[in-house]
Amino acid sequence: MKKNKTTSRNKKHVKAKVSPRRFVVRKSGIHGRGVFALVDIPRGTRLIEYLGERMSHKEADRRYGDLHDGSAHTMLFAATDEVVIDATQWGSSARWINHSCGPNCEAIEEEGRVFIETKRAIRAGDELGYDYELIVEGRQTEKLKREHACCCGAKKCRGTMLGKKR
Repeated sequence: MKKNKTTSRNKKHVKAKVSPRRFVVRKSGIHGRGVFALVDIPRGTRLIEYLGERMSHKEADRRYGDLHDGSAHTMLFAATDEVVIDATQWGSSARWINHSCGPNCEAIEEEGRVFIETKRAIRAGDELGYDYELIVEGRQTEKLKREHACCCGAKKCRGTMLGKKR
């Protein structure tokens, strides 16, 4: 049974307000695990911060370059031109939000921190997704697009998690 948190004040117990859980991580039809809404969530709601170890791009390449070469599966988020967030070990549930070409969420960067917010109203049971818009060095070959294939099932799926070159 779930209990509310309590705080002690003058020997009286006051129940602290506990927000109901808004989402849960479970098996996804898109890929591996996903994040699903437990309640209806309005447009413009800040859901969660993408957390993990913060490092330079150079350190991320040193640690994971060979491991992720030819693999689209990573829990690294380029927060800024200087900072990468590695959610592998100490990440929040945000690391399980899958890519979508028709996303209902978006990643917002603020002062080197990344937050996931809803782009539109989400119904209970819907899977959360944002467009990863992955940027890779070099030319986007057909092989590279296949290595970063998208399985989101959106009506206008572009078939890859790769974004447009900047």
